[in-house]
Amino acid sequence: MEKVTMDSLVSLCKRRGFVFPSSEIYGGFAAIYDYGPYGVELASNIKAEWWRHMVQFRDDIVGLDSSIFTHPKVWEASGHVKGFSDPLTECKNCHVRSRVDHLLEEVGIQADEKMSESMINELFAENLDKITCPKCGKNKFTEVKKFNLLVQTNLGNFTGDWTKDPTYLRGETCQGIYINFKNVLDSTRVKVPFGIAQIGKAFRNEITARQFIFRKREFEQMEMQYFVHPKKDMEEYEKWREYRFQYYVDLGIKKENLRWHKHENLVFYAKEAYDIEYHFPFGFKELEGIHARGNYDLTQHSTHSGKDLSYIDPVSQEKYIPHVVETSAGVDRNFLMCLSDAYNEEIVNDETRVVLKFNPRLSPIKVAVLPLSKKEPILKYAEPLAMDLRKLYRSEYDETQSIGKRYRRQDEIGTPFCITIDFETENDKKVTIRERDSMQQDRIALDQVSTYLHDKLGF
Repeated sequence: MEKVTMDSLVSLCKRRGFVFPSSEIYGGFAAIYDYGPYGVELASNIKAEWWRHMVQFRDDIVGLDSSIFTHPKVWEASGHVKGFSDPLTECKNCHVRSRVDHLLEEVGIQADEKMSESMINELFAENLDKITCPKCGKNKFTEVKKFNLLVQTNLGNFTGDWTKDPTYLRGETCQGIYINFKNVLDSTRVKVPFGIAQIGKAFRNEITARQFIFRKREFEQMEMQYFVHPKKDMEEYEKWREYRFQYYVDLGIKKENLRWHKHENLVFYAKEAYDIEYHFPFGFKELEGIHARGNYDLTQHSTHSGKDLSYIDPVSQEKYIPHVVETSAGVDRNFLMCLSDAYNEEIVNDETRVVLKFNPRLSPIKVAVLPLSKKEPILKYAEPLAMDLRKLYRSEYDETQSIGKRYRRQDEIGTPFCITIDFETENDKKVTIRERDSMQQDRIALDQVSTYLHDKLGF
């Protein structure tokens, strides 16, 4: 089939309970989405698979779950209060605000939000005659300004003007790792090189919302900060680039839909930065970043907090502030990637079959039990089988409508196997198991079903 469209994905997500617009009964809330029954399962499986490869399979990485709220000085030390911003312009005609790099992108000019304000202004001015407002179509804009993305809150401030002394929802999860570096070092047996991994929510006051769940104001990150000797940071960096790219290939993502993008405009403390990009329906966009961050973060927090965040090598007694190699991926972007890569439309018996060909580890439902009838001779086998399978896999029991429609429902949510109990089961004590991708059917003895599924699924 041709490349899947965003309209197809959005329609499927709403129809099958993957993603809903948040607060929809009140007209929705821009750039905020809710995961439905199958969406929450898929997102959970994405996070579990990342955790398996980043923590469970390795002896040099430990986990963390830091708080969403942190002391305001954390964001001053990290540079977010003054420097965490996007270039903003406003249409003079309809007053819609837009990100300048997005406007430039729409006319084929590649810009980076990490560019200096003067560089962005220059590019914008040079191409102004090509740029139009996405709402009204005019091209009268205000000068470019930097708009801070941190979301302010009045947590713990009950009097006065809290906007003068705000607390912030975290704009990224990695700062919670840096400020817990010494806690992890002192309470575990880790030694450099080692990493700290975390999955958690972050919040950004995005100027414009677009591309469905690709860019949200409330999103979830899967991040790992790897602490290394200053002389070995680029060596470890290359190892992590290879490891993270191979992760997506092993997950079953089509290799032709993945590519590297090197950042040309680096923040001042970074030594190198690459993105793994995925070919979404709207083009190649960032999926995950792998960055060599130097020792900036630990140095900043050490300076601003007055706490020594140096590392002392237990053998050589050498004292230094470790450098950091960061891998940072979004759950939502991984979610959208998995949907895009798995989506297929096929013609079967002159009808279109929509099927999500997920890696079975990611599938929201692993197996569905589909009795052909609600009569006792079938239910007495179907119900106990469904109960037994629930102990092993996330499964469903579906006895409504024709078997063909039930197959199609399971195809659309990506269920790898469907088990049919029919009137022959009473005689031969066997069931029919249908495989999602090939639609091949095998007749398997009831007492061999769990073994069959284990062999086919691999877990």
